[in-house]
Amino acid sequence: MRYILIFFMSLCFENVTGQIPDGFSYVKDVIPDMDVDLRYFSSNNFVGKPIDGYQSNRLILTTETAEALKLVHEALQDQNLCLMVYDGYRPQRSVNHFVRWARALHDTIKKPMFYPDVKKRNLFEKGYIASKSGHSRGSTVDLTIIDGNTGKPLDMGSPFDFFGEVSWVNYDNITDKQKANRQLLQNLMSKYGFRNYPKEWWHFTLKDEPYPKTYFDFIID
Repeated sequence: MRYILIFFMSLCFENVTGQIPDGFSYVKDVIPDMDVDLRYFSSNNFVGKPIDGYQSNRLILTTETAEALKLVHEALQDQNLCLMVYDGYRPQRSVNHFVRWARALHDTIKKPMFYPDVKKRNLFEKGYIASKSGHSRGSTVDLTIIDGNTGKPLDMGSPFDFFGEVSWVNYDNITDKQKANRQLLQNLMSKYGFRNYPKEWWHFTLKDEPYPKTYFDFIID
């Protein structure tokens, strides 16, 4: 009974404003010049509205993940490049919001931009939407590389969060430059301890994540 209670508390933890659990960090405290654009805090995402649990554009990750990400960021700066992060820690309530949206088959306002070739009713079957996400464990991050002078993202061959084979890391029908940009991101993230999800070029998880079986639900504020 004690272990069930601990697990339940880990799922239902509510944070007091400005406080996060031990073992987590606001990434700006670790990487002050990190560029962050949390897409689920805005309406620029596949749902088309801000997502439950995102109350600010403050990136949160486990401290180990933030420190590893800092090494990637510093390595890129040697090439006048930087990281841009689209998502990090994601509350379980946010995942639940995605699930509710995916079941509302009439709501397809963002289909042309994010999933033009996938029927919404197939999003679960194809693995684009799930009831659990590694993001809720705090050590998964979605990101890209941007030009250090212009702030413009490098061309990766597909936008962030595009549901389709063109987003797969090894998709072949893109330009050599797009492939090289993807490979640069892959190589650096792997070098500093991350593993990629092969169907999303932007999605990486710290290999030795500290909470591999815990799904948190504190809000991002």
